[in-house]
Amino acid sequence: MDSAPAPLAGIKVLDLTRVLAGPFATQILGDLGAQIIKVEPLDGDEARSWPPLLPNGESGYFRALNRNKRSIVLDLKDERGRRVAAELAAASDLVVENFTPGVVARLGLDWERLRQGHEELIYCSISGFGQDRPYRVKKAYDPVIQGMAGLMSITGDPDGPPAKVGVPITDLAAALHAVIAIEAALVHRLRTGRGQYVDVALFDSTVSLLTTMAAEFFATGRAPGRFGLDHAQRVPARAFEAKDGRYVHVVATSEPMFVTLCRLIGHEEWPTDERFSSNARRLQHREQILCELDAIIRTRDAAEWVELFEAAGLPCGLISDLEEVFRDPQVAARELVLELDETAGRSAALLGFPYRLSDSPPGVRLLPPRLGEHGDEILCSTLGYSSGQVGDLRRAGVLGGLGR
Repeated sequence: MDSAPAPLAGIKVLDLTRVLAGPFATQILGDLGAQIIKVEPLDGDEARSWPPLLPNGESGYFRALNRNKRSIVLDLKDERGRRVAAELAAASDLVVENFTPGVVARLGLDWERLRQGHEELIYCSISGFGQDRPYRVKKAYDPVIQGMAGLMSITGDPDGPPAKVGVPITDLAAALHAVIAIEAALVHRLRTGRGQYVDVALFDSTVSLLTTMAAEFFATGRAPGRFGLDHAQRVPARAFEAKDGRYVHVVATSEPMFVTLCRLIGHEEWPTDERFSSNARRLQHREQILCELDAIIRTRDAAEWVELFEAAGLPCGLISDLEEVFRDPQVAARELVLELDETAGRSAALLGFPYRLSDSPPGVRLLPPRLGEHGDEILCSTLGYSSGQVGDLRRAGVLGGLGR
């Protein structure tokens, strides 16, 4: 547990999100020091039941997205539960929600109502397609967005079917964009004293990732295809299968790097060969040069090629599975896995932080919460409720989860 001051220390966040994009965004804010109050329905964030399950029954999926948060369970279908949520919003700097567009308005927890008398409030909505038509209420899931936003059309082997990225990239991209926008809104508030509304969509966030492939389309008017293990615009930059069946990625796209590669593989004549003398010409003769390189790489084991290429300063690396990734000394050196000293039955690793701040580092102050673990504490310390008022809410079924 890191007790050093974090950059968002003192920022209070009401987290009305569930499952993935929203919880990942608020977890990042929590890692950076914000105080996160996670509001869950009576049966909890549905991710709590998703595999993988730990020996004590906790969901590894939920744990991956919900550290540095306190949990309170409120029945938002009940007017009293909605009133408590509105009071929590009034005590917050930021509200984050990822309901289907229109739901928060029906609950009376939308931006227009919560900002009344609270002009400094920042309110972020994360949805599949944004708050505008035509797709405003269209159901959105990661594979659907990957397909609709064009990502699948450029992922996979050229002669194979479209493929999806192996992680829920659309949710993760939306979460990262949400954090960027929220932090920009916090800076704006420092300058003006005013909060604002932030609208983030999985679809928009995924389209924004197309970058160089979109540039190719804008330049040519033609939709790029799939290149599998190859690079769309640079040759050679590919993962090749080695003698031992492992794949090794090698990049030699600049002319000096290409000369070095040719020397290492015994083809010093290639840089002066008209077919291969520049990247533009290698693109024209992609199949021929890659076919020859493929045959050459198959003559040695992958680790031998990595040793040879690294010694010569060429970018290269094995394609690793996750077991190999988490044994990699670089992962340990960069502290990308956190082994926390947890209570009995809850021991499990968490991913570390992919960034470092010299003066205000991120940290894990709270483990992923049990359902409603902090409900009484939140109501008493944040809203000033008495134990009697808390008990009334519990008896009425408005406040759920663990009692204290």
